[in-house]
Amino acid sequence: MDEFRFEITEELEDERIDKCLSTLIDSLSRSFIQKMIRDNAVRVNGNPVKGSYRVKVEDCVVFCLPKAVEPDIEPEDIPLDILYEDGDVIVINKPKGMVVHPAAGHYSGTLVNALMYHCGQSLSGINGILRPGIVHRIDMDTTGSVIACKNDMAHNCIAGQLKEHSIVRRYHAICHGVLKEENGTIDRPVGRHPADRKKMAVNERNGKSAVTHYRVLKRFEKYTYIECELETGRTHQIRVHMSAMGHPLLGDEVYGSRNFPFRLQGQSLHAKILGFRHPSSGEYVEVDAPLPEYFAHLLEIMDARSQN
Repeated sequence: MDEFRFEITEELEDERIDKCLSTLIDSLSRSFIQKMIRDNAVRVNGNPVKGSYRVKVEDCVVFCLPKAVEPDIEPEDIPLDILYEDGDVIVINKPKGMVVHPAAGHYSGTLVNALMYHCGQSLSGINGILRPGIVHRIDMDTTGSVIACKNDMAHNCIAGQLKEHSIVRRYHAICHGVLKEENGTIDRPVGRHPADRKKMAVNERNGKSAVTHYRVLKRFEKYTYIECELETGRTHQIRVHMSAMGHPLLGDEVYGSRNFPFRLQGQSLHAKILGFRHPSSGEYVEVDAPLPEYFAHLLEIMDARSQN
């Protein structure tokens, strides 16, 4: 038997253990996970759990998995746009279309495959064999800064900063419509969509606290270029919050409209600024990921159209 180890983060708190594990290990079916729970293959903080158990922040979940279902994750020589690197952490400017960690249908070409090649054995192991070094993630079609950790000390430090919301995360986005206010705060809980479990939604009943601060960078005829700063980090938070405001992100066909005059691959969302306290020195480190070419080109087109 091999072990998956996970430390539960805020976005998973209060999920039932089988649902939690199906999210963390999405290459396995929930029925298989439920069987493993009945077989006492899942332990939380060292103790076997029942299927009704709901996870808590900082729970240590250990899932003993038969080797036969373990996918082979191979290092791959994939070029990385490295924004910052030292002996503890590495910050990557992730391109559009790259999945952060392996999952069903994506066992190669991921950021993890690239990190395993670049860093060798120097990646933290807290999040298990599928997610070495990974502390947080961004969506496949969101670009920009992702931090990975090279040892467990650094991993625990960065994870702690994520938990206490002290990491600076500023995203740039283009949304439908023209925002009237110069800035504002969206404070609405985000949770699973009640009818579609693959989506998130503003969920006043079962959602968890989610706060997004935004400010207008530039207005165009039909769109607005904005910066969003996360106070919390719920799944799809910016996409859900802006959609709930009536201003979904340009290109976001999940939470918005397919009616736009540009050929895009997913939402126009870029993780631009990432700031954190360094695990070893304690000094504040901030990286700025340049806008991807497609994003900058969109702004140029919109600017040109606004002037005509």
